[in-house]
Amino acid sequence: MRGLSQARIDGEEQPGWKWGPFTLRVPFLHTGIEWPELLQGMIVAGATGLALVPLLMIHFEFTFEQSLAIVFIQSMLISSAPIIFGEPYAPGWITPALPLVLAYMGNSEFPYTTPEEKIQFMTATSLTFALLVLVLGLTGLGGKFLEWLPDSLKGGIIMGAAIAALYKVFLDPAHVEAQPVSTITAVALCLILTFSLPVQKLKAKWKLLAVLAGLGLLPGFLAGALVGPLVGEVQYDIEWGLAIPPFVEVIEKVSPFSIGWPEWSMFVNGFPLALMGYVILFGDLVTGMEVLKGAVAKRPDEKIVIDVNRSHHSIAIRNALMALFAPFFPTQGCLWTGVHVIIVQRWQEGRNKMDSLYSGIASYYVFGVPLLYLVLPLVTGLKPLMGIALSLTLVLTGFACSYVAMGIPKTQIERGVVILTGVALAVFSPWIGMTVGVIATILLVGPTNPDTEGQAN
Repeated sequence: MRGLSQARIDGEEQPGWKWGPFTLRVPFLHTGIEWPELLQGMIVAGATGLALVPLLMIHFEFTFEQSLAIVFIQSMLISSAPIIFGEPYAPGWITPALPLVLAYMGNSEFPYTTPEEKIQFMTATSLTFALLVLVLGLTGLGGKFLEWLPDSLKGGIIMGAAIAALYKVFLDPAHVEAQPVSTITAVALCLILTFSLPVQKLKAKWKLLAVLAGLGLLPGFLAGALVGPLVGEVQYDIEWGLAIPPFVEVIEKVSPFSIGWPEWSMFVNGFPLALMGYVILFGDLVTGMEVLKGAVAKRPDEKIVIDVNRSHHSIAIRNALMALFAPFFPTQGCLWTGVHVIIVQRWQEGRNKMDSLYSGIASYYVFGVPLLYLVLPLVTGLKPLMGIALSLTLVLTGFACSYVAMGIPKTQIERGVVILTGVALAVFSPWIGMTVGVIATILLVGPTNPDTEGQAN
């Protein structure tokens, strides 16, 4: 089913309704169904989103049903990026920032103890991030800020995310100790399919292996789901019917209109996290644009408009809405890299494979409605696997962030500062971690000197 997408004239944009700098593309009217993306998205996107449920239950003392409602709202906001705002990227979390947030909230220095205070802190951080993105986008200072930021600090922020993510999985008893065999099986398979150099070579020869690797977290997740019951780590208790998430109850429990607005100190304490989130977000924007630029030449029939200002505005709006109704920073980013690459690769094969890039993205995100969370047998079947899904997300994030972080610095001294900053961010509060990174950069690296840049290599 292609909707009105066939009416697109070659070389023009996919039809839609313009509103301000954005374009609304109504599912089934302006975008059709792409079945490969729809089937993958129902499972992969849904299961990945459920990885947040245990975090919401642990840190904010939500029930499973309340957590499911929050994830439902967040998923709808994420999928609004291509559907309501017209963004040409497969959206996702600002994933590397997630371990930094978890590390801070699990730190003894974290000043907020009650669930209500923690929710307000999430609201403050999300609003701060939304304002930061909006200002840097409107003024065009975002790119200049990233150019000015020293490589050692960029790498240190990302290394901090890597260390915090791996620490959370392998040294936090709540994770691997609960389901060690199934978690390690799932993680090992995903790491091999995603990063193994021998496997990358074999993918060119074996199409099935390439397909499996292109499914992202799904193969490892399914492996853990199969191994878990065999070793007694997973017990399924399937319930039938429809799940009705308690949206009203949740909004009354999390919205600042109900529980009160955050204190000024919460905005101050959340600012370093927002700033680090922007550094990571900007990198995601660059990645998404580069992936598209490499593919648009092969699809002259569809004009793809890349607009950095529009992206900043849409991200700011989504984060502000999240802060008001389902606060959990940093779940409103611009890019899910693996999914974006998979969709763009099939799109560039031609119109007979995928009519429109927006049809592919909208299909993957189930046209903005995460139906998986409403089907009780699927939700209850995935419930005992949420810990595995979270571990998968964190380990892959940690592994990818570590090699990205070490690729940024150009000298051995800078690499040392990257490690020092990363450890400080993973161990101490964001303000202390950033202060350590700034002081180490000033004292050990100093101003960048192109003439001496390679001498310490």
